[in-house]
Amino acid sequence: MPKRTDIQSVLVIGSGPIVIGQAAEFDYSGTQACRVLKAEGLRVILVNSNPATIMTDPEIADATYVEPITPEFVEKIIAKEQPDALLPTLGGQTALNTAISLHQNGVLDKYGVELIGANVEAIHKGEDRDLFKEVVEEVRRKIGHGESARSYICHSMDDVLKGVEELGGYPVVVRPSFTMGGAGSGFAHNEEELRRIAGQGLTLSPTTEVLLEESILGWKEYELELMRDKNDNVVVVCSIENFDPMGVHTGDSITVAPAMTLTDREYQVLRDVGIAIIREVGVDTGGCNIQFAVNPEDGRVIVIEMNPRVSRSSALASKATGFPIAKIAAKLAVGYTLDEIPNDITQETPASFEPTLDYVVVKAPRFAFEKFPSADSTLTTTMKSVGEAMAIGRNFTEAFQKALRSLEKKGSQFTFTGEPGDKAELLREAVRPTDGRINAVMQAIRAGATPEEVFDATKIDPWFVDQLFLIKETADELAAAPELTPDLLAEAKRHGFSDHQIGEIRGLREDVVREVRHALGIRPVYKTVDTCAAEFAAQTPYFYSSYDEETEVAPREKPAVIILGSGPNRIGQGIEFDYSCVHASFALSDAGYETVMVNCNPETVSTDYDTSDRLYFEPLTLEDVLEIVHAEQQAGPVAGVIVQLGGQTPLGLSQALKDNGVPIVGTSPEAIHAAEDRGAFGRVLAEAGLPAPKHGTATTFAEAKAIADEIGYPVLVRPSYVLGGRGMEIVYDENRLEAYIAESTEISPSRPVLVDRFLDDAIEIDVDALYDGTELYLGGVMEHIEEAGIHSGDSACALPPITLGGHDIKRLRASTEAIARGVGVRGLINIQFALAGDILYVLEANPRASRTVPFTSKATAVPLAKAAARISLGATVAELRAEGLLPAKGDGGELPLDAPISVKEAVMPWSRFRDIHGRGVDTVLGPEMRSTGEVMGIDSVFGTAYAKSQAGAYGPLPTKGRAFISVANRDKRSMIFPARELVAHGFELLATSGTAEVLKRNGIKATVVRKQFEGTGPNGEKTIVQLIHDGEVDLIVNTPYGTGGRLDGYEIRTAAVARSVPCLTTVQALAAAVQGIDALNRGDVGVRSLQEHAEHLTAAREDQ
Repeated sequence: MPKRTDIQSVLVIGSGPIVIGQAAEFDYSGTQACRVLKAEGLRVILVNSNPATIMTDPEIADATYVEPITPEFVEKIIAKEQPDALLPTLGGQTALNTAISLHQNGVLDKYGVELIGANVEAIHKGEDRDLFKEVVEEVRRKIGHGESARSYICHSMDDVLKGVEELGGYPVVVRPSFTMGGAGSGFAHNEEELRRIAGQGLTLSPTTEVLLEESILGWKEYELELMRDKNDNVVVVCSIENFDPMGVHTGDSITVAPAMTLTDREYQVLRDVGIAIIREVGVDTGGCNIQFAVNPEDGRVIVIEMNPRVSRSSALASKATGFPIAKIAAKLAVGYTLDEIPNDITQETPASFEPTLDYVVVKAPRFAFEKFPSADSTLTTTMKSVGEAMAIGRNFTEAFQKALRSLEKKGSQFTFTGEPGDKAELLREAVRPTDGRINAVMQAIRAGATPEEVFDATKIDPWFVDQLFLIKETADELAAAPELTPDLLAEAKRHGFSDHQIGEIRGLREDVVREVRHALGIRPVYKTVDTCAAEFAAQTPYFYSSYDEETEVAPREKPAVIILGSGPNRIGQGIEFDYSCVHASFALSDAGYETVMVNCNPETVSTDYDTSDRLYFEPLTLEDVLEIVHAEQQAGPVAGVIVQLGGQTPLGLSQALKDNGVPIVGTSPEAIHAAEDRGAFGRVLAEAGLPAPKHGTATTFAEAKAIADEIGYPVLVRPSYVLGGRGMEIVYDENRLEAYIAESTEISPSRPVLVDRFLDDAIEIDVDALYDGTELYLGGVMEHIEEAGIHSGDSACALPPITLGGHDIKRLRASTEAIARGVGVRGLINIQFALAGDILYVLEANPRASRTVPFTSKATAVPLAKAAARISLGATVAELRAEGLLPAKGDGGELPLDAPISVKEAVMPWSRFRDIHGRGVDTVLGPEMRSTGEVMGIDSVFGTAYAKSQAGAYGPLPTKGRAFISVANRDKRSMIFPARELVAHGFELLATSGTAEVLKRNGIKATVVRKQFEGTGPNGEKTIVQLIHDGEVDLIVNTPYGTGGRLDGYEIRTAAVARSVPCLTTVQALAAAVQGIDALNRGDVGVRSLQEHAEHLTAAREDQ
């Protein structure tokens, strides 16, 4: 049945900021869906608060609202746009929960909006654990297979304790209802753990409901990805098997597709159960994902859960099979059936053909525990990974080793040199699932463990264990052979060994191994992902490497540009870099080049097979990139490789690529060095006559002390060459400096520590600019709301700057131009300045696309990354202005007076991490970056824009109630005015004794509350931490003293996270929040689409 004619416009809800458990894969699915719906002639209205996404680009939807995803704001958009239908299944749990509440509070009925893609009943059946159990019972009655784990539903702590007795004792699994990425869930082995996990779970669940389940720890875990249409056609797109057994969240587990260890009969049972469930739940226009546990002893199958929406696994399944789930889900939602939708890749088969795989796919997660040193690194059912890499190979060992090297983390690849250590100890270590457990297992095998011992310790399926032994045996053969024969080398490559690993085993340099390999003619060939095991010809070049026979890369005429992506997401290098790569691909394609994308991150838009002309799903290591460049040079002319857009990963390869004769376009590797290297950059600044904060480099404590004494405390110390502020700290005295040097293990003459004067109370400013060798285009000037000393990725910022005048902008422009010229930039550059007193200091310059590019592009309505890609290949700013890619006159430094104000706010993952005692990790911001994502608020005045950014990131600011204030001495003077404003807005103030005293002297009434260490008062007066836990505080202002963040502050801030109370840790944020509260109380908060803002800006630019 063809598409429905009664729908003219659709509202799509995105997934908001990137958080752990809900990442870039929803940008990928949302972008696909919006494009499909638009191609079908529908008006597409999109709401998503995350500016770093491709889906929020003005050309993807017809009306794009970068507004908080809350029922209140979405209602304003519905009232304004009057859509016919709402599609909620593409924005993760955020979109689903928002749609459900709009349905429940009558908004959809009031405006006559129909939910498509999933009906409310199906969502409830899939999400509500009680109803889902009934679904599974029903399926068992019909087909005789499938059951749920025995469980008990609880709404209070008493229920929870009773539940454990009913289930027959510990361990039990605790799962809160309606949360995502396993938030708040865990295994409880005793009452203390149970009280802690369940207590937190009851708070996190929007329905204060948790489920206790019998433990199925150590069982095998599988997922099926299915789709169903309204004519009841069902396809199983992909089966995925977890390498780690039950007990580790599937997002944190290494996973393999297709499933490897099922017999055909077992697989048929899972299929039958899956198909029966999707029918019983009633998902009839879209995809869903179902998770199973299988008992390795008797084959008992338990259905764990289903997601009646496009999930993280759907992105993986789409990339693994070439079957675009989100795109097809969108078509089903508007009335098509599977047999009417053609397969994009073969263009001959319909979507009702199930994909067949003639290769193996392995996904490996990437973690960020080094950012949260106090966090417990055990992997549990609460997802903690921040990104993932995927690899494709002809066999499991090849795909597995490629996936591990794609993670680009020190020690992620197996090493086979050195002493393995004590077998018993390694096996003991392997029992606890952690980030690097797989390496401990390999070392245990090297130390002589048997397959049975490995299985007993880890419960990793014996087939996988056997594959690990196979890898180890290949390494042994390499080590023992008298010489590297062609057969031996080819064999090692077929098992996924990198040149680096082979070199390590043989005691050779990596480049020597490569020369030998090339001399022997052993090179990879590139195979196509074609959905049908080569039964039909593939029309889309989507490649993976393998040491096989024939290559499938077709010759071409047009010159190609190879774009290196950013690899797996991590803190400090996320989706913002992918955004720039995708933009470059679009812009260069329009300019007549053939675009080639290289990346290994399955969550992103860049690895979609229709983003670029050719896609190589490969690790971003020197070896892999050199082979791809070689293959492309065989196919036709290569104009060059772009390394400036994918963050630090490709930048780190640039010099080595150039040394190997690869043409690098844009900013040269030498220029990159001039900005990255301290000494070289110092010379650039000296020549331009620009001041930088006093600094020095040290390799010992004595040297560091001498520098600090000369500069004066506080100082900022950090290792050289880092991204995302790894290991930075603000040091206030000599004792802490000594401790820092003692703790920093990696200090050496080649890796010194940098000691800078820390500019207290300075305004930090970020500038993004384009430079073509003669002309500068200032993209935008962002003023940070928090003062210097907080990593720019973690601080909120405003564009246009709210307190800088025309004179300041002139100085910024001149300095930026001098630095860009001195460094030798061709394309984008990002510079951080600090304005202290009246001196403009240069903090650092990054000669690449920075994480603020998408935000700046949206705030000023200019596609900076597209322009940068064109400049890299020789276009000039003047030519791009003439073409209309850049504004004809003016730039981001001279915005019209009534330009909208955009505020970016960072989103932190605090709630995901606990230390080993179950306490939260401290939420104080510092010079090391810890945020996973960002949101944007946009409005005509700063106060409203800031309020929107807070609502998008942490939930709305309170407009009345109780505010608690406790600040460090240096902040007491500046807090008086904002505090007085809060009282004027009807807030009741609570404060600790010192702060209350200052407030009272200034005529501001405040109630004194007890500090945590004072304990409960004689008449039962609660301490501040107890008040927060009891939900009696609505807003918290707590600025830490120094970096130690005295313990009291730590307790207050972690309590704030646990109860999700807005907590401001700087006085600047308090001043901004007061302006926001003021705007909210006036009640005139409106919404405007990016397209309207852009139209307004363009008109105002022309009048200037």
